[in-house]
Amino acid sequence: MKAAVILISEAGYETAQSIHKEYKFPVYSLHKEQETIYINNIDELLKVEFHHFEAFIFIGAMGICVRSIASYIEDKHTDPAILCIDCNGQSVISVLSGHIGGANELAKQVAATIGATPVITTQSDNLGLWALDTLAKRFNWYVNKQQMNKEISLFTSGKSTALLLSIRDKGTEWMEANLPANVKVFYHYEDIQQNDYSLLLIVSPFTPRNIHIPYLIYAPKCLHIGIGLAHQAEPVEEILKEMESTLNEHGISKDTILDFSTINEKKDEPVVKRLQQTYPILFYAAKELKEVNVPNPSSTVKKYMNTYSVSEASAILSADNEKLIINKTKGKKWTLAASIDYKFLRQGHIEIIGAGPGDPDLISVRGRKMLEKADLILYAGSLVPRELTECAKLGATVKSSASLDLEEQIDLMKKFYDKGKLVVRLHTGDPCLYGAIQEQMNFFDKYHMNYHITPGISAFQAAAAELRSQFTIPRKVQTIILTRGEGRTLMPEKEKLHLLARSQSTMCIYLSADIVEKVQAELLQEYPETTPVAACYRLTWKEQRIYRGQLKDLNHLLRDNNLTLDTLIVVGDAIDNRQGLSELYSSHFTHLFRKAKE
Repeated sequence: MKAAVILISEAGYETAQSIHKEYKFPVYSLHKEQETIYINNIDELLKVEFHHFEAFIFIGAMGICVRSIASYIEDKHTDPAILCIDCNGQSVISVLSGHIGGANELAKQVAATIGATPVITTQSDNLGLWALDTLAKRFNWYVNKQQMNKEISLFTSGKSTALLLSIRDKGTEWMEANLPANVKVFYHYEDIQQNDYSLLLIVSPFTPRNIHIPYLIYAPKCLHIGIGLAHQAEPVEEILKEMESTLNEHGISKDTILDFSTINEKKDEPVVKRLQQTYPILFYAAKELKEVNVPNPSSTVKKYMNTYSVSEASAILSADNEKLIINKTKGKKWTLAASIDYKFLRQGHIEIIGAGPGDPDLISVRGRKMLEKADLILYAGSLVPRELTECAKLGATVKSSASLDLEEQIDLMKKFYDKGKLVVRLHTGDPCLYGAIQEQMNFFDKYHMNYHITPGISAFQAAAAELRSQFTIPRKVQTIILTRGEGRTLMPEKEKLHLLARSQSTMCIYLSADIVEKVQAELLQEYPETTPVAACYRLTWKEQRIYRGQLKDLNHLLRDNNLTLDTLIVVGDAIDNRQGLSELYSSHFTHLFRKAKE
């Protein structure tokens, strides 16, 4: 953010410097203070810079702040954010452009930096409601109107509000997870009894017909438009207007279009050249288009283009979605079809979540939220504590996968997915480490199923925390190796433990407690026998046990304490090491954010 601090009162100099150090905002001062930019008066600065900066932070009296900006205020959509901080740095007040200009959020950030109290007077913030005028910018949506005072007033006064969601993206997920009490969610327009509501909020690329209550439409860019064209089709502007009119008839705004697409042979068409000035254009070979099943194949198109479809087939290919929302529509010299990008479809979804090492508090915030709204939670029961699933909503199905083979797990997830439900596949630690998710993703990819991975905290990170150790030590150990011993699953020849051990890095060995003798023998080929080791059983679980020792005693450490497969073995001099200091915080070290002291 491009912002400036205006120091009115000399008493606020320390506060100004704190802000400058954190954010690098220039400080303009009415007093000749060190490390500030001296100005004769505020008006001269604002006359030139008021709309060149995104925010101004006044430090001093509120009255001076308000009078200084009064003659420059024009419109909340273009005015910069204005904050005012008292000279003692106790309160940070959001004065102007709280939502759209970002003053409210900036006030919270600056207040946290200087240890002050943010003062926010915007009604929606104080009532825990959504800021309707910032949703479009926040989630990269198009909104159907800029002046929405009436709708905001209805919403913030607590009037009953219907929320129609016809697509799914990060914005709709956030809305569903943060529903105000006066909002009810619908997924089909025909289910809404408009007389029961004072306001309708819509997140969709479509504008429904016959809306008779106040409404706002938030539309993501999610549509792929396929086009076919006659040779050298003109006049260009007339054709574009006809296409736009066709989209409007289907309730679609041009602001929701991601791209256009057509066949390679149309690259030099005037209409295509004109569209390229505004939109990305995707081109496909006839052989690609010919492989797509379309509702309206044409023998005429086949005769000239060697494919039965151009507009419908290219729309389907671009969207990776076989269902068209506009079948082929013909103009005099063009055809058009449209499809929603598959990532925005309100369909079944599978979220693969890393549960963390075991403690329910160590799952990510996103992971927890997904668990709370899942329709099916399929968790790795042999490795994930059931307590992690206790946040499931009423009516959700919660099942351990321990007794299920891969085919049974897939069948269960697909059953829920095909009904448009949310499935959470809960794996231990982080799914990328020995998580056995690859074979599941192969199936999801094969059937074009919508899925996403939420990472988790791995056992090696929990081990470092519980051992109170930094696994990378300056000038001594700068590498962490995550591996396993060779049991029934063979290791690649170049990844044998004794070869990896040559670096004497910090080594974290998973899934190897039952072959500890073999592991110890390989490690002793390279590490000194006095190298520190730790055997970490069920890290962060209630049953957690940790035993320290030396490498020569590793076998006895596990066997004597009856440690099982749920044990992570850590090897290396980084364990309990307090030697070696980083230069990062040295007063003599210069980096991007701080200069060295002489």
